[in-house]
Amino acid sequence: MSIDLSTTYLGLKLDSPLIASASPLTGDVDSVRKLEQAGASAVVLPSLFEEQIDHERREVERLHEFQADSMAESLSFFPEMEYNLGPDEYLKTLAEAISSVKIPVIASLNGATRGGWVHHAQLMEQAGASAVELNIYFIPTERNANGNDVENQYCELIAAVSETVHIPVGVKVGPYFTSLPDVVRRFVQAGADGLVLFNRYLAPDIDLDSLTFEPALKLSTPDELRVALRWIAILRDQIDASIAATGGVHNVEDVVKSLLVGADAVMMATILLQKGRDYLGELRTGLTRWLEEHEYESVEQIKGSMSINRCANPEGLNRANYMKALTSYTTPE
Repeated sequence: MSIDLSTTYLGLKLDSPLIASASPLTGDVDSVRKLEQAGASAVVLPSLFEEQIDHERREVERLHEFQADSMAESLSFFPEMEYNLGPDEYLKTLAEAISSVKIPVIASLNGATRGGWVHHAQLMEQAGASAVELNIYFIPTERNANGNDVENQYCELIAAVSETVHIPVGVKVGPYFTSLPDVVRRFVQAGADGLVLFNRYLAPDIDLDSLTFEPALKLSTPDELRVALRWIAILRDQIDASIAATGGVHNVEDVVKSLLVGADAVMMATILLQKGRDYLGELRTGLTRWLEEHEYESVEQIKGSMSINRCANPEGLNRANYMKALTSYTTPE
């Protein structure tokens, strides 16, 4: 029996659910080729950051002002200032990656405000990106920033991009909202074609010698995936959009669990950094073997079969699970 691993994510037909998410491995064209050869069904390029866009905009504006003061007639040589130049290197890498592989290449934007996102999403579309992923990273720090304002900021950004481009728009978000079912419903209404659950908000550490906050990058662990599994199971039947699981996908069991709760695809970075690109082949083989052993013919058959509306014990996804976990734990002798 031939096992069909194909799936659809953001309207893109993939030959398996295994996507290489943004990491150093997807930022190099040669590496993207090797990921395709190893078995990746799609790749997400590292994000173009809002700060990079703003920096280049300021540099061009500064040059524009200098020319205006020194030689007014030279202004005709400079474009009107609407983020025209942008980070060219990113777009070059994107275009080269697209021309080098047959799998979908998804571009990514990271930021918290509209900035130059709309224009650069257009440029990514023009370069041939199969989709654009909005990696919204907004940390409210003011006490007068209420939850509704935060959610509105997300929705306005999603709407601004989705109304501008004609390629699918995925939104990568964190789990820290008062009511995830409501907020993701709003994101989809705003134009999101899919959700990536969840973003890992990297928290800084404290340097005790300098008494300063320092960046602290920690790779994901398998335990982190449980948060996404729970919420994908809850959300799967409530929204009409693609869902990708990310953050803690480390082995075949993690891939299967993600699909069972309703993910259309799984994204991974840490495990590929740790074990290399060829681990994708092991995951494909392992997924095929699991489906065969459990007498399934395709990935589509298991997708969402353990969502909250279809699983045998939906109470395991709510408060009852908390009580059961506590009462069943035993301390070592």
